[in-house]
Amino acid sequence: MAQPHSHDEDALHGSKGLFQKYEAYLGEFVYGGIDGCVTTFAVVAGAVGAGLDSAIIIVLGFANLLADGFAMSVGAFLSARSEKDNYNKHKMVEYWEVDNLPEVEKEEIRDIYRAKGFEGDLLEQVVEVITSDKDRWVDVMMKEELQMMEETKSPLKMGAVTYFSFILIGLIPLLTYVWDYFNPIDGNLFFIASSLTAIGFIIVGIFKTYVTETKLWKGVLETLALGAIAALVSYYVGDFLEHLVMSS
Repeated sequence: MAQPHSHDEDALHGSKGLFQKYEAYLGEFVYGGIDGCVTTFAVVAGAVGAGLDSAIIIVLGFANLLADGFAMSVGAFLSARSEKDNYNKHKMVEYWEVDNLPEVEKEEIRDIYRAKGFEGDLLEQVVEVITSDKDRWVDVMMKEELQMMEETKSPLKMGAVTYFSFILIGLIPLLTYVWDYFNPIDGNLFFIASSLTAIGFIIVGIFKTYVTETKLWKGVLETLALGAIAALVSYYVGDFLEHLVMSS
């Protein structure tokens, strides 16, 4: 029987093709991009609903873009670093236990693989192979006993990619108002901004499908729906507050 080729296996596991080189941080790019586009567009929609002019929309939009983007990137960095620190802490504990409680740890390995169906001489061979190398032993304990996997991505890069995508995609809802500020546009600014933002959501939705390995139309519709809901809520809240303030 013919064995499957490696490219067939890549297809089964959802190889990212064009994005394979950058796929490690694609999740952070999508995460930052979606949040940047949603929050900035929500600010724009709320400001439009409140009847604010382009200059104020630009100020509010960029304030949100820079501050919220920085907060998100710092959060991503600290979260990733905390996970690494937590992993390393437990790994040091496992090394100590292997050095000081070898029989207890060996019995734990035996219990783990007995639960997987190994028994008799085969079970003892597995235990012997694993416990003959301390690093391998600890690695198995981390994965099998503690259910912990080491994060290989750089926390700094995760934070940087999150911030970059937040700014890059989050800038889209503001482009129309920035252009109008310097070169007045004859048309409905919010409609133009909404159209450009929809394109931004579509782009992020496409990237999202590569991360989640879902259908293209589903990823695009989800991001569009998310943006539309955020815009509607913000617009009507802004409109309500404007009428509330004006009537008081």
